[in-house]
Amino acid sequence: MKLLKILSVLAMPLVMAQQNTRFVYQVTLSPDSTNVEKKTESAYLDTDGKKSVFYAENSMKRDSLMERMRATKNFDREQMQNLRSNIQFIIEKDLTNQSLVYKSRIGRDNYSYPETPVFEWKILPETVKIGDYQTQKAETKFGGRNWYAWFTQEIPLQDGPYKFSGLPGLIVKVQDAKGDYSFDLMQTKKIAEIYQPLNRGQIITLSKSKYTDMEKKMQKDPASFVNAQRNTGGRGGGNRPGMDPKEMQERQKRMEAEIKSRNNPIELK
Repeated sequence: MKLLKILSVLAMPLVMAQQNTRFVYQVTLSPDSTNVEKKTESAYLDTDGKKSVFYAENSMKRDSLMERMRATKNFDREQMQNLRSNIQFIIEKDLTNQSLVYKSRIGRDNYSYPETPVFEWKILPETVKIGDYQTQKAETKFGGRNWYAWFTQEIPLQDGPYKFSGLPGLIVKVQDAKGDYSFDLMQTKKIAEIYQPLNRGQIITLSKSKYTDMEKKMQKDPASFVNAQRNTGGRGGGNRPGMDPKEMQERQKRMEAEIKSRNNPIELK
């Protein structure tokens, strides 16, 4: 029986490489440091063992809704608004070299940057069972935060939610020391194929430092940033021709308030 168990464990990486798996995480976050109420939603980590994509559940639902609307030519803005997410990024990883591509939107334009993050994990002796998995604790510093992770060697996949990877097993839970962000594995299931998020328009690729600078400019003065996008050929604020000036003003105010509320990013630096 012991030999059978060992052989089963050794075979798991090969089995996982041949199957598409979706890990469902519950994400708890505090994007607004002035609001004590935390936000909770689901996110998916899809992988075939060689590559993975991490994205919000609502992102997939919005893509599906958008496709139906295009087919029926019946656009319902309220339905789209109800599927908005605080996880406004998609992360595609190459697990063979632990590199990734981060995709998101600043203003109304799409951007991406490549990154090979370095996680200097310190594996701790503490172990605990989380759900069905026996896990071990590890810690690291990343993006200006101290992080604690619990990984399981029962799933020999060096991956996890958000950008996290590099531990000798799947990350079942990871949270920062302040409790602002937490990712908790809730479900595992087989899927037919890894989800491919819809690309809406051209994606502008730049360095992470330039992307971060743009985010800071957007956060500091949303109106000026959007106007600059418009003047340089970006999609800008997306104001429709013939839109009522009062409606434009209200839309601008909502946009600025939303951006200002995202003052506690997952990466502080």
